[in-house]
Amino acid sequence: THYGRVCPIETPEGPNIGLINSLSVYAQTNENGFLETPYRRVVDGVVTDEIHYLSAIEEGNYVIAQANTNLDEEGRFVDDLVTCRSKGESSLFSNDQVDYMDVSTQQVVSVGASLIPFLEHDDANRALMGANMQRQAVPTLRADKPLVGTGMERAVAVDSGVTAVAK
Repeated sequence: THYGRVCPIETPEGPNIGLINSLSVYAQTNENGFLETPYRRVVDGVVTDEIHYLSAIEEGNYVIAQANTNLDEEGRFVDDLVTCRSKGESSLFSNDQVDYMDVSTQQVVSVGASLIPFLEHDDANRALMGANMQRQAVPTLRADKPLVGTGMERAVAVDSGVTAVAK
């Protein structure tokens, strides 16, 4: 599975469609060159802050809850049945069967796609064009904060190396 490893949206249009891909926001490669994505560990029904990076092969051995699953103040699942992925299939599982939880709802997409507000309500073709246009954007001389944001703007601005940041 490419879930959380390769962006399903950002790819060039034309003859190279699907041949050139972008990494997802939190994806990394391990020492063997395999792509991994982060997950929060779940112990006895409590979601911890412990982060484990899993490859696609390892991911198939676990029950993984979605990042938007409701939690209480202690990190326990609110609902008895939780929508999860296991062995490539999505299904309902008892909350005590869950092994991991996604770290973010944006871990599926690339940096360019994560900057598109309300991406989940966007047509796939429009999202593809928007994500590709993000790469072509030219930085402004006097930047203003966006009227609508996704929460990724600060990280992108800092990581771009163009923005002056006070220590």
